[in-house]
Amino acid sequence: MSGPECCENPPVTSSGGESGDIKQIASLKSYVSGNLDSKLAVLLISDVYGYEAPKLRKIADKLAYAGYYVVKLAVEFAKPVIHALQEKGISKIGAAGFCWGAKVVVELAKDADIQVAALLHPTFVTLDDIKGVKVPVAILGAEFDKISPPELVKQFEAALQAKPEVDHFVKIFTGVSHGWTVRYRDENVTAVKSAQEAHQDIVDWFGKCLQTAHSAL
Repeated sequence: MSGPECCENPPVTSSGGESGDIKQIASLKSYVSGNLDSKLAVLLISDVYGYEAPKLRKIADKLAYAGYYVVKLAVEFAKPVIHALQEKGISKIGAAGFCWGAKVVVELAKDADIQVAALLHPTFVTLDDIKGVKVPVAILGAEFDKISPPELVKQFEAALQAKPEVDHFVKIFTGVSHGWTVRYRDENVTAVKSAQEAHQDIVDWFGKCLQTAHSAL
């Protein structure tokens, strides 16, 4: 169940400096960053604070710099966006979900609407959800997370280990709490370091799995 942890440390309004733009895709306003000619796309499905959160935009820009066309969604209507991207010529799509957004991503991963998934401090994701995943999935959890505690994340890992056909990466970050990848405080050096490590893990994960899926075409 969700709780106060999902809303702690709300983001400030973006002050600019990002490399992307706000665009409408399949009737949805989204933050979009990256090369329009890329055949690989990554969807970032946000927590409750949506696409205006500047720290999540920074993750989008980092993925865009790695070569992806990145779309940051503020709402849970991902499938029309996926179809719109495919019509634009995108061949492979990955998705990362933060907090509530992780539930959207895991549903997409169960239907194989995407080729690679990543769940960061997930909310509402169940063990049965994980058992139904059909595509490579990364799960990043926090040591101090009452919503998805380490015990549950380890159950997720065990379920994935029982499915050798599904590549997976599971990591629990020590010293951090729910929402740490997008709602850390800039003055907390330790929190910033952990968030940056998580961001790089996601870039590396998509680099490994999404690029491999594209090469197999």
